[in-house]
Amino acid sequence: MTTVAPPLPYRVAGSWAETADTRSIELVPTGRGLPPFAPGQFAMIYAFGTGEIPVSVSALRGPGGGLVYTVRAVGAVSAALYRLRPGDAVGLRGPFGVGWNLAAAGQDLLVIAGGIGLAPLRPVAHAVLERSAGYGRLTVLVGARTPADLVYRDEIESWRGAAEVAVTVDRPGPGPHAAVGVVTSLLNRLDLRPERTLALVCGPEVMIRHTARELVVVRGLAPDRVQVSLERTMRCATGHCGHCQLGPLLLCRDGPVVGYDRAAHLLMVREL
Repeated sequence: MTTVAPPLPYRVAGSWAETADTRSIELVPTGRGLPPFAPGQFAMIYAFGTGEIPVSVSALRGPGGGLVYTVRAVGAVSAALYRLRPGDAVGLRGPFGVGWNLAAAGQDLLVIAGGIGLAPLRPVAHAVLERSAGYGRLTVLVGARTPADLVYRDEIESWRGAAEVAVTVDRPGPGPHAAVGVVTSLLNRLDLRPERTLALVCGPEVMIRHTARELVVVRGLAPDRVQVSLERTMRCATGHCGHCQLGPLLLCRDGPVVGYDRAAHLLMVREL
């Protein structure tokens, strides 16, 4: 019988709006903290009196620092987390899952995000920008529904120069806005070197399917050079309840980051 560890107490050290329905919260332990997280891994965050949900870490503050999570208010638990303010308490379990494989010395990194899918990829950008000498070119492509739905707007702008950055939106809004179109349209701007490029993709599943297929079939990347972060309903985070099953994979254990060489045929089956 497997025993699930209880959540550890954390408090909110900071809370700030990203968009009208999305906030980031920085959590710090009130006592013993969890082991270090890697980019792409997730925690089960418990909102007292409501429940818990899986949320990927969106920033790592370093030794002794906090963990940042970005939450969109779409359900009871996420709405409770959205309402948290500094000083409030939550419970945290983790780290869980498989993160992004950044063992890519000298390789170009292509980060492609749709909507709040930029959150699990943000620590990748931080890591590469901090250790830029270990990598080739960093390219970040971001898609959002409208300019108002774009998370980390100012930070994305700050990456320009150190990285190639392009943003597109489904629908333009008032004031300055990015290009209009699906995120795969941004690939037309790139001079990809498929033999030395690693692509990391996160966003709505339909966007992941089209983007990964474009990278492999049209742009010539080998499937094992494309990593995707997949989402299914996670309950236990230990691979025992089966709620996050995708074919032979249990995404809380075998993912959420999976090589496209393993995920391609699973994403093509509608029933999965």
